[in-house]
Amino acid sequence: MGRRRKGEAVSGWICLDKPYDLTSTQAVGKVRRIFNAQKAGHAGTLDPLATGVLPLALGEATKTVAYMVEADKGYRFTINWGASTTTLDREGEIVARSDVRPTPDQVRAVLHEFEGEIMQVPPIYSAIKVDGERAYDLARAGEDVELKARPVMIHGLAVGEAPDADHIELIMDCGKGAYVRSVVRDLALRLGAEAHVSALRRTRVGAFTEARAIGLDFLEELGHKARQSEALLPVETALDDIPALAITDEDAFRLKQGRSIVLVPRQVETLRAGLAPGARTVSAMCRGVMVALCEMRAGQLEPSRVFHLE
Repeated sequence: MGRRRKGEAVSGWICLDKPYDLTSTQAVGKVRRIFNAQKAGHAGTLDPLATGVLPLALGEATKTVAYMVEADKGYRFTINWGASTTTLDREGEIVARSDVRPTPDQVRAVLHEFEGEIMQVPPIYSAIKVDGERAYDLARAGEDVELKARPVMIHGLAVGEAPDADHIELIMDCGKGAYVRSVVRDLALRLGAEAHVSALRRTRVGAFTEARAIGLDFLEELGHKARQSEALLPVETALDDIPALAITDEDAFRLKQGRSIVLVPRQVETLRAGLAPGARTVSAMCRGVMVALCEMRAGQLEPSRVFHLE
């Protein structure tokens, strides 16, 4: 017999409002302890400097983390003009200074150049691997790090508040792999200025938004009252853009055994209408409970991920 995991078999998502100066790994550990959960993970690292939406998966929800990593994201961040740093944020050492202070109108005039699918060089202080090592580890060790430009999608950029000449806020909606710090670096270069990120907040990851986010202190308070489950979101929350099919108990039994189920033409047509071009993934639900993630092929659903939920 295999060793039984310690803790409770709790499953679902927590939309955490991550506080400043806490790593994503530390956040996972704290939430896991509050729930005494057997298994936990996060969907997309958020730097200690940053605050905001950090989706945390517990139990069976960890099987859907890969879908959240691919989700679009939203950010609100503040640019501090006048100095560039090694890390491109306020945590780094200053490497260059300038008296240039671009105005909000000057920033607006060039934002379109950074929208759409663009080629972006990630910051050297990032988790990207270079020959098996994290780029930030190599950079901290004083080694020269050279990262290649890669395509990223920036859906939109807009100017927010500009409280003074030294600071301006930007709002960004983007796809997977886009770096706020790289946007600020490249924008400053375009405007002949020096700049770094002085504040960063993630406002959205897929279906997880600020409106759904819960603070760590409040979650701990719920935990003291044994009410932490009130903050738990269903496993399928991460799959809001994947069509769902209600199935029978018999079909649910087949999928849990790893066998495929046959669809009637009407079901195929309905599912195809909800799928993005080229997509095949469908969620199967029985009595309102997630049973499996499936691939639709030749009029059948073949299980790719089976869930064990009560």
